[in-house]
Amino acid sequence: MDQKRLMLAIAMSVAILLGFQLLMPKRPVPTQVAGTELSAPKSPDSTPTSGPSATPAAVAGSTPPSAAGAAATDQGAILRDAPRVKFTGPRVQGSISLLGARIDDLVLRDYRDTIAPDSPLVRLLEPRTEAQPYYVQFGWTAAPGTTVALPGNDTVWTASGELSATSKLTMAWNNGAGLDFQIVLGLDDNFMFTVDQRVANSGVGPVSLHPFARIRRDYTPVTEGYYILHEGLIGVLDGKLKEIKYSDAKSDGDKKRGLAFESTGAGGWAGFTDKYWLTALVPDQAVPSVASYRHISDSGDRYQVDFVTKDPQTVAPGANAVLNTRLFAGAKEVRLLDRYEADAHVPSFDKAVDFGWFYFITKPFFYAIDFLNGFLGNFGLAILVFTLGLKLLFFPLANKSYRSMSKMKLLAPKMTALREQYKDEPAKLQSAMMGLYKTEKVNPASGCLPMIIQIPVFFSLYKVIFVTIEMRHAPFFGWIHDLSAVDPTNVFNLFGLLPFDPSVYSHYLHLGAWPLIMGVTMYFQQKLNPPPPDPTQAKLFQFMPIIFTFMLSSFPAGLVIYWSWNNSLTILQQTLIMRRTRLAAPNAARVPAVKS
Repeated sequence: MDQKRLMLAIAMSVAILLGFQLLMPKRPVPTQVAGTELSAPKSPDSTPTSGPSATPAAVAGSTPPSAAGAAATDQGAILRDAPRVKFTGPRVQGSISLLGARIDDLVLRDYRDTIAPDSPLVRLLEPRTEAQPYYVQFGWTAAPGTTVALPGNDTVWTASGELSATSKLTMAWNNGAGLDFQIVLGLDDNFMFTVDQRVANSGVGPVSLHPFARIRRDYTPVTEGYYILHEGLIGVLDGKLKEIKYSDAKSDGDKKRGLAFESTGAGGWAGFTDKYWLTALVPDQAVPSVASYRHISDSGDRYQVDFVTKDPQTVAPGANAVLNTRLFAGAKEVRLLDRYEADAHVPSFDKAVDFGWFYFITKPFFYAIDFLNGFLGNFGLAILVFTLGLKLLFFPLANKSYRSMSKMKLLAPKMTALREQYKDEPAKLQSAMMGLYKTEKVNPASGCLPMIIQIPVFFSLYKVIFVTIEMRHAPFFGWIHDLSAVDPTNVFNLFGLLPFDPSVYSHYLHLGAWPLIMGVTMYFQQKLNPPPPDPTQAKLFQFMPIIFTFMLSSFPAGLVIYWSWNNSLTILQQTLIMRRTRLAAPNAARVPAVKS
């Protein structure tokens, strides 16, 4: 039974690690699309006659259906010559196109593409003239059965003021028929924009309008490709997290309307998430709206997340109406998301970070490591101290388990003798083994407990290192400049002495120094455990450090450092326990033979 439990624990660990390896598909080639016309938000209802119009002409207002194709003919030139307004905040900078009132140019001032100090800043939003169009737009649609000239894609707005953390920008347009439209933008010290959509009616009759907001991504981005990491359309709607991958939005969506998901209600947020970045709309939490995820197959793959008010805003003559929306466009910093959740009442905003199934463990782990980093000034050291804390926390259980394993190792000769004595009598062998365990007060299953308990701990720590931007580009010591990346050294080119990169031929030919250190610590830890009596199992057990070394070579360096440090602490703990066990039972290996 002890061998079976041991092999089961090994199989579970290998399955976990192999799962990580097998769930890393090849990265797809992105489809680059530029210079394409927007589609309007669909109706909140299933048919165009029961809500805001679904046609581009209805949204554009000034572009009649017959001219839609002509309007797009010289689109590239028009877009490149369009007037723009620059903005600068403490942590973001960019510009806004006054043609269509698009927020389509945004870079993050605190983050660079690589660890090189002269690396380009991370660009989050791009205009439609670029290879990867990604932008945000606000507008209005008319209520069913009404004809209203509305601002659209070809509308050139006028701008006043400046957009910064201390001042607001106002974009205005008059339809020439008594309606004044304004989009007033504000920006905080981080990544949150405030957007007020205002309409003033100086005409002679009431007007009913549906304000909308949308985020468009007119290409399929390259994703990390990990099963445990969601990248794509995301939101918290009706109090539930709703995630759809790009491939699922494309394959499972309503082909006629391009609709992949729809939710009606008040509150929530939705947008697009990358591994570290988020662009999300946060509607007025008190106003019922229809949120939609879309895939639009119009000369390429385009993805859209939009909110449209469920009920129209009716603006009487001489009156005005306003709708407040927020736009987050920036880095998924955990503490910042929590602050927006508390101060701006954005529900479950921290779920933009993919903490996974063990959320209740992973997020506290992050806060503990982040707290230690504040004192130590190094995330690598924080991981080491955190691991030591976990060892102390589980010390009573591990102490009992390792003591039992030490007794098992001392009893190994006796167990071998019993197997020889009862090799043809399985029932008597089982009875004799159980009697031996009872006499020596040994629990053969207890040795598996540390390994089983370590699985959720390992997985949660893996998530913290892998998905949190705080770990991105975080250095350790020596050659580790990014704990979230693999160890850059490689034994197959003698750690850089040979001028070539073997990993270009196969990722299995990348084996860094820290994975080797981990393999060595695992080998010495294994030597302290009781070996399986079966020769075949024993040989398989001996190969485990080698197998784990190669598997962990593609894991983030921070996780490999954690594993190596954890193994080292375990070796120290087991050595002390085994020494005490030998002193307490010096004659354990000479227990009298069990009589048949």
